[in-house]
Amino acid sequence: MAIAGGKLGHLVGDRGEVLDALQELTRLAVQTSTGDRSRLMLDIDNFRSDKKTELAKLAHEVAEEVKSSGESVKLRPMNAFERKVVHDTIQDIGLTSESEGEEPNRCVVVLPA
Repeated sequence: MAIAGGKLGHLVGDRGEVLDALQELTRLAVQTSTGDRSRLMLDIDNFRSDKKTELAKLAHEVAEEVKSSGESVKLRPMNAFERKVVHDTIQDIGLTSESEGEEPNRCVVVLPA
């Protein structure tokens, strides 16, 4: 579900924390109403879409670094959405990655082939 238009930055927050909370509340409301768990993804003002593009670019840059150095690279802590984007991109490139650590400091490690 995407919401666009007007000045909606306050519904996203500085780093998407308000958006994450709104998404969780929406997901819980849908679950309460339907009885089914959903994988609802809420995007406001293209925040998630833009973040996805940014993370895919980062994953490509890190993949090149890992390929050329042969060394693993550990990325900054990320939320589950961000980690999934990176894992999916790394897999598409043909490398492997894994998550390590505990929330909120869980991060992706990109491994050499």
